[in-house]
Parts: sequence; C-alpha cells; structure tokens
Amino acid sequence: MRKEAEKDVILHVEGISKHFGGLQIIKHVSLTVKKGERIGIIGPNGAGKTTFFNLLTGDLLPTGGKIYYKGKEITRMPNFRRAQAGIVRTFQKNNLLNELTVLDNLLLVLQRKRGMANIWFKPRNARRWLALFEEAEHLLQTWGLADIANERVKTLSYGEQRQVEILLGIAMEPDVLLLDEPTAGMSQAETNYIAELLRQLPKDITMMVIEHDLDVVFGLAERMIVLYNGSIFIDGAPEEVRSDERVNEIYIGKEKAAGASYL
Repeated sequence: MRKEAEKDVILHVEGISKHFGGLQIIKHVSLTVKKGERIGIIGPNGAGKTTFFNLLTGDLLPTGGKIYYKGKEITRMPNFRRAQAGIVRTFQKNNLLNELTVLDNLLLVLQRKRGMANIWFKPRNARRWLALFEEAEHLLQTWGLADIANERVKTLSYGEQRQVEILLGIAMEPDVLLLDEPTAGMSQAETNYIAELLRQLPKDITMMVIEHDLDVVFGLAERMIVLYNGSIFIDGAPEEVRSDERVNEIYIGKEKAAGASYL
C-alpha cells in the first residue's frame, strides 16, 4: 500500500473493526499518522476511544481490517512485540508495581528495554550496573521525579503515580506514545504539570492522547480526532473541531448546543 510505505507515515490503520458478540464497538476506522504528530482523541463516553487504543497496542485483536507500523503489517502482532518495536501506552488506571520504589519500577523497565531481564533475580546495585543506574538517574532528574525516587509507589499521591507511569512510557524510548486520560483524577496543579511535561517530549515522538479535559487536549494537539459510535466523526485541526456545532451536539445535545458551547 502506498500510504503506509511513505517515509513520514509511522502508523496506518485500514478499515479496522471490533465486535464483541453482536456489539460493534469500532466500525471500519481508517487513518494515517505521520511521525511526530500530536493527535488528540475525544468523544463521549462509549465512543470506542480506549478500545481503539487497545487495537493499536495489540491488547485486543481486530475483527476486521489491518494495522501497519513503519510500513509493516502488525495486525496480529502480540502486544509485547509492539511495545518492543516502539508502540508504548499508558492506561486510565495506574499499572505500576506499588510495593516497589519509583527507582525500582524504572530500573525494571530499563532492564527490559536493554535486554537485561536476566538480572532481575540477581543482586543489583549501582556499582555493578552503573550505566543502568545512571540512565535511571538522568530520566528522574530530567522529568522532575528525583525527589521521590526512593519512595514506594503506594505512598505517592495519585497525581505522582500518574507522573511515574508516563515516565516509564518515556523510558521505553517509544516512536508512538499512546496516553489514555493522562490527567484523569488530578488536581489542577498536577494537570498543569503533566501537560507541560508532555509538551516537552521530543518532537520525533508521535503522541496520541485520549483526554476528557478539553483544555489539556486542545493545548497539546495539532490534530484532533472525534470518535462517535465507534467511527471517526471529524478528523481535523483543533480550531476546526472546536468551532464545529455538530461536536457540541454530540457532547451536550442539540437543544443545549444551540444556546451554549461545550468546547
């Protein structure tokens, strides 16, 4: 296919669908994502946003259609292989090892990334694994989490835990980073911090964000996709989506939209 073979195209989705029995969640969705794009995905509850992410990451397999990554079909590739290849995600709920420290969570990710998983059950210290610890320290310093490096995850606030999970995703050095409601449940200060962190990501990382906080997603995205009833309703620039009366109708209903804007 020509589209997925283009050099600047990193992800190409061709007519993917997902059924659960007789319930169709995703309906023939197609899109092309270029390297380095910042894409926001919005839509009302039940629109299929998280299911769509699950299909991209391999957590679910599509009922129909194809997915291409860097020109190669990955439709049936398992999720861990996709993560190794560079498609990394965060979840709505934290997916951390709560009994371990922030540093240990990060070290486990770095070990896996560096092909050093066999040292998990061996004594690990900074003297024996200097490069590993230096990389972890650099990441913690860069993303402002050095002060909590030795804190157990379970003792952290929810917002801090979300920050750690995003850091683990960044540590995987993704080509495509999928963020599922990264600021959900956060205070305004924590939300502002996460939004600024995401704005500082390297420009060559492709980022797709599902987010209910419209101020956050419109502040991050250069392209917006509105999902509705499992299909792409609008795919366009943020200003185009914000000014579209139909999007307000989707969120708050036609009668209310006539008198007030949701976006």
